[in-house]
Amino acid sequence: MMEKIQHSHVEVKGLKLHVAEIGIGSKAVVFLHGFPEIWYTWRHQMIAVANAGYRAIAFDFRGYGLSQHPLHPEKETLIDLVNEIVGLLDALNISKAVLVGKDFGAFPGHLTTAMHQERVAAIITLGIPFMLPGPLAVEGHLLLPKGFYINRWREPGRAEADFGRFPVKSVIRNIYTLFSKSELPIAPDDKEIMDLFDPSTPLPPWFSEEDLETYASLYEKSGFSYALQVPYRCMNVDAGLSDVKVTIPALLIMGEKDYVYKFPGMEDYIRSGAVKNFVPGLEIVHIPEGSHFVHEQMPEKVNQLIIEFLHKQSI
Repeated sequence: MMEKIQHSHVEVKGLKLHVAEIGIGSKAVVFLHGFPEIWYTWRHQMIAVANAGYRAIAFDFRGYGLSQHPLHPEKETLIDLVNEIVGLLDALNISKAVLVGKDFGAFPGHLTTAMHQERVAAIITLGIPFMLPGPLAVEGHLLLPKGFYINRWREPGRAEADFGRFPVKSVIRNIYTLFSKSELPIAPDDKEIMDLFDPSTPLPPWFSEEDLETYASLYEKSGFSYALQVPYRCMNVDAGLSDVKVTIPALLIMGEKDYVYKFPGMEDYIRSGAVKNFVPGLEIVHIPEGSHFVHEQMPEKVNQLIIEFLHKQSI
């Protein structure tokens, strides 16, 4: 089925974006990747939702993979990705879409939902509950040691020097392997995040050498500079929104072994239902053995949850 996925470049806001598509349904599902992911991270879900009668679209965000870089990446924030999502819907003549966001892709997904609710039929996120960027989003990180990966990557030049010691393929392998564990990635003062990787660790069983090659080839084109700016170095930029209420259908899928659960206050925010202050109708599903990459680790389970949710909402 992978060969049935069609690829094109679509101009949005003056930049050519790499777009992957499968399915001819009248209802569109747009997938938003995280880091170190790319459109390909959604391969299993794209095929499943296309087979269920939807039009599945995954694209590389600007500055990622095969999409063009903006002229001034250092000035970019998550709002630029919101404008990109809406611009892509416009370019593809889609009035309303289901958004599915994973990892940092959940941020522009939530922001688009908050700012352009009329364009979003439903919002599904994996690993990250409803949160807006701004000082509060990074408050919990400051309670963690300086070596916490987000604190490290927010430091200008630090990750560039760390990643620059290795081939791109090794950087992707290291992050995928480290981040599929349930512990928070935290480096001691005298080490970098890449040093946490034990070279004898095999790839996760659900992540093949071929998958790694595909990711590496795409990041070899784009490098990591934009990814370090958006999301990591702009997470604290306030989106200027207040009293946000998301009233469209919403689903949060959490792997219980996802290291994000160890972020200060995160588990309580989700399990106590505090997240429902923003998303009153939010449905939350926990997958007991699910990791940070649950959609690749247990694709059948995640596909089933997404499709059942859409059918239940008559979308």
